[in-house]
Amino acid sequence: MQAAAGCLTAAVGAGAGLAVWSIDVRKRIWRFEQAPDWSVLYAELPLMILGGIAAALGCWALFSRLRPRR
Repeated sequence: MQAAAGCLTAAVGAGAGLAVWSIDVRKRIWRFEQAPDWSVLYAELPLMILGGIAAALGCWALFSRLRPRR
């Protein structure tokens, strides 16, 4: 059960990172009178997904440490 909760937490974190990344993505890719900035896709997207996973798993670890043992 604990492993399933960790995997679910990582999936939710990846989704949250993707949701945060998708805000105003068109403005970041297509800058005014410039060529497309592809670093938004190959640099920012993976970093936001990994950051979301790390943040979610960090919160999960913190809450599991604070939860009283039975």
